[in-house]
Amino acid sequence: MPVIHARHLDGMSETAVLTLYQRAAEAARPDGIIEDPMAIALRDSLDYDYHHFGRTHQATALRALAFDEYTRGFLAANPRATVISLAEGLQTSFWRVDNGEMTWLSVDLEPIIELRRQLLPTSDRLHYCAQSALDHSWMDRVDTSAGVLITAEGLFQYLQRDAVLDLITACASRFPGGRLVFDSVPRFLSAYSRRRGIKLSPHYTAPPMPFWFTANDYGDLRSSPGIRGVRELPMPAGRGTVLRWTARTLYRLPMLSRLRAPTNLVEFG
Repeated sequence: MPVIHARHLDGMSETAVLTLYQRAAEAARPDGIIEDPMAIALRDSLDYDYHHFGRTHQATALRALAFDEYTRGFLAANPRATVISLAEGLQTSFWRVDNGEMTWLSVDLEPIIELRRQLLPTSDRLHYCAQSALDHSWMDRVDTSAGVLITAEGLFQYLQRDAVLDLITACASRFPGGRLVFDSVPRFLSAYSRRRGIKLSPHYTAPPMPFWFTANDYGDLRSSPGIRGVRELPMPAGRGTVLRWTARTLYRLPMLSRLRAPTNLVEFG
């Protein structure tokens, strides 16, 4: 891959570089929990000072694995489906889950789409739409004949609550029988990010996260027209005995649901 600078990215677009850095660092470990050689190559092809993000961790890779696991299962049942990835940034999910038959539509802002076109391989089943996910006109480009799965990985928490719920409702109306997978954060983390910011290093503070959503909020969607069900997807096993024990406890007990950062599945009726 050619080396191209990404120093012009900021705000939400810069989080695409942050998550790439975290995922590639995990994939490069001998004991890494995710296999993602393309993420490593993509990281190395960008001229960017990654060190200002601070320490690496496995949380981003765990989130990617949760999305991958559900996507693979969906494609096993619907091999020629269309997957719409909203604001996927510099994700390499297409190549991790590709079954050779699906169609993939990546919806993101122009600076990110430009980087993806410059740096990532092409495919006649991979298409780009350079616009905000909140501009619902991307829905007009979706082939619904073989099933629809929409993913929003690392997106909704940075949006306003009304905008998120309006988007989910619009998707339910346009894609009956489809599915949506999105991750979210608990209310206390959202409040902390808005009040003080989440400072990952002396040089970088993550954008505020105004949208929170946990299992306690599932009723907000279940009552919406066109939504058949909402449930939490399981968390993959992480690296390290302490993390595995903590995660099993946190994700097993219903009373702790308000403290989790869940991966959520919405089924459209």
